[in-house]
Amino acid sequence: MEAPRMSQQPGRIMAGEMAEQPAVLRRILQEGAPRIREVAAAIAARSPRFVLLTARGTSDNAALYAKYLLEIQLGLPCGLTSMSTTTAYGARPDLTDVLVITVSQSGGSPDLVASTKAAREAGAITLAVTNNPDSPLAAVSEFHIDILAGPEKALPATKTYTASLLALYLFVEGLRGGDGAAAKVLPDLATQVLSRQDEVRQLASRYRFAERMVITSRGYGYPTAKEAALKLMETSYIPALAYSGADLLHGPLAMVDNISPVIAVVTDGKGGQALQPVLDRLRGRGADLVVVGPSSQVEAASAGFALPTDGVPEDLQPILEILPLQRLAYEVTIARGQDPDAPRALAKVTETS
Repeated sequence: MEAPRMSQQPGRIMAGEMAEQPAVLRRILQEGAPRIREVAAAIAARSPRFVLLTARGTSDNAALYAKYLLEIQLGLPCGLTSMSTTTAYGARPDLTDVLVITVSQSGGSPDLVASTKAAREAGAITLAVTNNPDSPLAAVSEFHIDILAGPEKALPATKTYTASLLALYLFVEGLRGGDGAAAKVLPDLATQVLSRQDEVRQLASRYRFAERMVITSRGYGYPTAKEAALKLMETSYIPALAYSGADLLHGPLAMVDNISPVIAVVTDGKGGQALQPVLDRLRGRGADLVVVGPSSQVEAASAGFALPTDGVPEDLQPILEILPLQRLAYEVTIARGQDPDAPRALAKVTETS
């Protein structure tokens, strides 16, 4: 019998793009960093008074990561925009000296383009962070950062997410006069994490028949929790609910029981410390708790994936945290007999207005 062609193998494209991530991270550090520093210096010279972040989907989770960076590292107040206030309701706020950062893989969504154009007309300093320097979004923005991820063909975004995180990290470093040298360890560490596919495949067996999942974290890990939930929902169709650990205690904890899978993303730092009371409550409820984080945290859980966090600053750990969770979404989807390359009802460029 003739072997099936590679193009017919479910998940082949997503698997290939996940594997590209160390090379993409290295490319940004070697080729993209000088341009990112130039953009950061030009914007820093304008002294923005606060920041608005605009995005959808996976890019929205990257924007949330940037919000943590900007508020913690620079003390700049940040908000996540509601685009419908501009595109649907026609609001025109005064955005003089406000930095508006729009994050988009394709740079083609009409609402992102329209809201960014309106922001620039309202006096904002506009920055587009995209994987397409020739996109409509890049054209209407004053500044642009190319995340250099290369073509992404699978519908679930993987390499463009981690590329966006690193580009945003380097941008914030540039705003505060840093050199981003701490990020140089990421390509090699990402290679190590991605090589441990068998560990993730074993974890996936816990979730093949799950009816719902809860993913929680705090601080820098919270965007990772949201992105992991999105990946699981769009590939495997399992309802995955992402909560800040603090929000989980304000009501949703009641739905967790001894058959409810819970994934905790535990950063090695202040966010992980703040999550400890939540982990204690989850253990007290007998939850099936899986931890992604430092080995000391994994050892205290039902199962998990230990990350190489020694010497990695907390604000860079999200770039490593998401890697096993992307793979988890892939493996669960394959185990459920579905194709993660082409989730139903989704398109690569989502045209909202």
